[in-house]
Amino acid sequence: MSDDVAKRKVLGLVGLGIRGRHAVVGVQLVRDAAKRGRLKVALVASDASQNSLDKVSSLLKARQVPVIGSMSGAELGGVAGREAVAVIGITNAGLAKGITTAIPAVVEAFAGAGESAGRSARHSSRRDSRR
Repeated sequence: MSDDVAKRKVLGLVGLGIRGRHAVVGVQLVRDAAKRGRLKVALVASDASQNSLDKVSSLLKARQVPVIGSMSGAELGGVAGREAVAVIGITNAGLAKGITTAIPAVVEAFAGAGESAGRSARHSSRRDSRR
């Protein structure tokens, strides 16, 4: 699969996640989701400011969240309905798996992230289904 096709697929999945409330948009919301252990994968804009990167990169690494950094802020913003976005976080394990399998060469996976992500997703989906 070519890079453009993979990017379009990932952006389409991210758009579905945003509309389905399985994604958070922006530095602060991504930080909050990572601190709570809900974040499964993060998409960081390749042209994000150093200030934004400083706020999220160390937390994502500490929480062992896989990071995709191949899209621009304008591309991520287009999916989120904004002009530009520095970071989008995916909170649904199934959606995160679809995104990471679409462009595996771009994902910076940290050791052990997949095992704990699947477990916490099962627990959160039970809570969501009770509402």
